[in-house]
Amino acid sequence: MNKFHLTRRQVIAGGLAAATALAFPALARSASPALAIGGPAFGTSWKAVLSAAANAGVLQTALQETLARIDRLMSPWRRDSAITAFNERRSRDWQPIDSEIATVVRAALSVRGASERAFDIAVGPHVGRWGFGPIAAAAVPQDAEILASDSALCKSHPEVTVDLCGIAKGYALDQMVSVLREHGEENFIVDLGGEVAALGHHPNGRSWQIAVEDPRHGHVRSAEIIALAGRAIATSGDKVNGYTLGGRRYSHIIDPTTDEPVEGAAASVSVIADNAMLADGWATALVSAGVKGPALAQRNGLDALFLFNEEASLRRVAVGRFDEHLA
Repeated sequence: MNKFHLTRRQVIAGGLAAATALAFPALARSASPALAIGGPAFGTSWKAVLSAAANAGVLQTALQETLARIDRLMSPWRRDSAITAFNERRSRDWQPIDSEIATVVRAALSVRGASERAFDIAVGPHVGRWGFGPIAAAAVPQDAEILASDSALCKSHPEVTVDLCGIAKGYALDQMVSVLREHGEENFIVDLGGEVAALGHHPNGRSWQIAVEDPRHGHVRSAEIIALAGRAIATSGDKVNGYTLGGRRYSHIIDPTTDEPVEGAAASVSVIADNAMLADGWATALVSAGVKGPALAQRNGLDALFLFNEEASLRRVAVGRFDEHLA
């Protein structure tokens, strides 16, 4: 399968199997009026838990088709994707683009501005240079920009490329939620590679609960348990996708202001938002912002949890109304 390769997220509850046990304990331990479906997506996997009355076959097909469509549009790992075609055109002219791509790009540009460029979809060549991405284009000036309308994109420099890996998985999760709602589902939780959205409540009447993983290497426990309803959560960190060389830990998250792996950042950042796309983009931005992350989250009215690795312990910094979601 062609990979979207959105592998920067610490999977909530430490992976799909663990997420199932923590987010859906009744399903894991006993008979429950719930139905689980899932499959592969973007080099990872997805899972949804619904009421037992849901039409599993119809929903499985609809969700898998939704994910395949977004992969064809936005994956920089696919030679035949629409975003790869845009990246390979060395032109400063406005180029027609699928409206879904335009939607995600415009959201990304909004996060870029609000985050003071802690998030930047033009960082792809530097992600590739450090071994974390497929874009091998020449570096461009830091002030190079992407412009977006409802149906077209424009480069301020012909070598500019777009890498949506820091936000497109969130958009895909939002589309999965829309599909489920269009099919009449009112109570469900859906996990796409560790980003989670929930609506309503568990079939046994309790709230949906998920776990935020302890971001320290060698630790497999959960750090927080979150009750989620009508919102989405995304977590970013370098526990899984990073490498250690010469005693230094290299994060897969690139600081757009230095074009190097971010240093001094929280071990993980979780953001709860009304939609997964913004949670996704902001989780990346807040890790990239390093020690300035909590203040940046506060200024933007975000609900976020920062977990800092301080030798033998974790230091937690909750911003906004994040703690109101603790189970």
